[in-house]
Amino acid sequence: MQLNTIKPAAGATRDRKRIGRGPGSGHGKTATKGHKGQKARSGGSIKPGFEGGQMPMQRRLPKRGFEPLSRKEYVVINISQLDIFDNGTVVDPSVIIAHGLASNLRDGIKVLAKGQITKSLTVKAHKFSAAAKELIIAAGGSVEEI
Repeated sequence: MQLNTIKPAAGATRDRKRIGRGPGSGHGKTATKGHKGQKARSGGSIKPGFEGGQMPMQRRLPKRGFEPLSRKEYVVINISQLDIFDNGTVVDPSVIIAHGLASNLRDGIKVLAKGQITKSLTVKAHKFSAAAKELIIAAGGSVEEI
């Protein structure tokens, strides 16, 4: 066997469809474009969303609101949820996920001040509300922004 004698298996390849090469090819005359109409003309491509001159759907529907590209979406954790941990525990995103308080992090974790906290914890998160910081520190814990 030599490299110049190797061929693909029978039926594994097909010949290229040569359109517009006479009636004997089976693809002559209209060159597979059918008879007349916009799609049969040269340069006759229709833009996405074009509806034949009718006002397109994306222009008929009202536009509302604005979603800034720089907006960050945080997973919200309340300090009452952190009360399940023991005194002196370091609570960081990996611990929060491990205990099922958050399933995916998105852009980070924000701790809010809803509820009460009775244990002193070291809480590491991406953002804190001012009231949450005060309550955690008042309970004897510490706050660390990642």
